[in-house]
Amino acid sequence: MTSQASVSSMQGKVVLITGATAGIGYVAARELARAGARVLLGGRTRQSADDAISRVRDEVPNADLEPLAADLSALAEVRKLAADVAATTDRLDVLVNNAGGIFLDRRETVDGFEITFAVNHLAPFLLTNLLLPLARSTPAARIVTVASEAHRGVTLDFDDLEGKRRFGGWRAYQRSKLANVLFTRELAGRLKGEPITVNCLHPGYVNTRFFRDATWKGAVMRGFANLFAITPERGAETTVHLASSPDVADVTGGYFAKCRPAVPSAAARDDAAARRLWDVSAAMTGLNDGG
Repeated sequence: MTSQASVSSMQGKVVLITGATAGIGYVAARELARAGARVLLGGRTRQSADDAISRVRDEVPNADLEPLAADLSALAEVRKLAADVAATTDRLDVLVNNAGGIFLDRRETVDGFEITFAVNHLAPFLLTNLLLPLARSTPAARIVTVASEAHRGVTLDFDDLEGKRRFGGWRAYQRSKLANVLFTRELAGRLKGEPITVNCLHPGYVNTRFFRDATWKGAVMRGFANLFAITPERGAETTVHLASSPDVADVTGGYFAKCRPAVPSAAARDDAAARRLWDVSAAMTGLNDGG
């Protein structure tokens, strides 16, 4: 892995990475395992998680890995994943909210939510909150969420968060990434004074299977975007940096790109919007009712 910051020792640390079966999630899992972490490797199916673990162990034979499966489009599976993590470990040093996707046509999840908003925002929002007790029991825990520079140029329409009246696949993705940055900002504020850091990042556009859309529109976007894509190894650098580097041990509420602090959009620094998004998300996920 080429790196702008070396991977610090993760010996004795426990890390959960969602969407770790391919792309930057897979590379982050491999590199953090190589650094000594016990990695809980999350995939949409048990088979995909098992396959990813086999590939990691081909490169890192002594990797300490645990497969976990959850379809993060379903809130019940998010809750089950949190329960599985709590049953697997008594500590959580790093949570990496990496899973996400772009869905070009509007569709709804089993819970009735627009799928881009559900997978990219509601799932990490709920999972993080459910795992906070475990993080709080671990000294100096870190929460890392993969956002994107795509968050720029949009605001949240709280009267139509799920695009029921007007929908565009790319715009829905942009807004979900804005939600990631706002969530990071609000959570960092809520955890002020606690020894937990919360940061998010732009990985760069990475050559992965990120476009889940199987239609011709998805194929066209994949083909065009891949002309400008970077490798998963480069894309994972900032995730690994935020998960492991002592340089950011005391940094919270930040947005990073290329392993350095960056300034997100003005909309992503709107504290009122961050609070409102939190309240709406808590109601949508049932967090106000105890999860």
